[in-house]
Amino acid sequence: MAAKTRQKSDAPDASDRVSRIREGVTAAILEHRLLPGTKLGEDEIGEIYGASRTLVRTALQQLAHEGIVNIEKNRGAFVARPTPADAREVFEARRLIEPTIVDHACEAASPAWLERLGRHLTEEREAELRGDARASVRLSGEFHKLVAEMSGHSIYLGFLKELIARSSLIILLYRRHDTPACGTDHHAGIVAAIRKRDKQAARAQMLSHLNEIEAELFLKDPAADETRLADVLGT
Repeated sequence: MAAKTRQKSDAPDASDRVSRIREGVTAAILEHRLLPGTKLGEDEIGEIYGASRTLVRTALQQLAHEGIVNIEKNRGAFVARPTPADAREVFEARRLIEPTIVDHACEAASPAWLERLGRHLTEEREAELRGDARASVRLSGEFHKLVAEMSGHSIYLGFLKELIARSSLIILLYRRHDTPACGTDHHAGIVAAIRKRDKQAARAQMLSHLNEIEAELFLKDPAADETRLADVLGT
């Protein structure tokens, strides 16, 4: 009876609860509070969000569909651990869509949007100055989403949200020590180009920015490390 009561109480706002779970898990990943490989217990998440296991499972399945969570049979759900090959594919996809996004953003540039971008850059700089790494990571991802929202292209925005979450996991796993995840100077350059409605410069800035982020990652395939003792120990 208790289970039925709980199921019934979930019904009116089931969609909202699923969204809250998805957003909470994604935000924790973007801020690097949830590490790759972390187990996502359905009961624990249910207690945190006051949701049934059915709703928690639905949220985790949606995140698994986006590549942010892995669901393993008889083991449960875990924060995904993207491989170096996954990382290369994610950045290849971002290089394909984000230059087009900034094209649309240049066309949509308005005083209100430019003011929002300016405020966001200020927040990024403040987080950087106070050494708030978690806020810096979150704001970096939000900058790219903000530009996509500005573009007005809902399909690209949906794709990019997924790619940004995957990128956060990739950066956490493969970033070289003491390198920034996403430079505020690069973001400022992108905004300056959008402000001038200079599509060519905006595309160039975005591509350069994404290339530099990827270049700061140590993307070494595990296969490359497979014992080459003859090379190391051979005489």
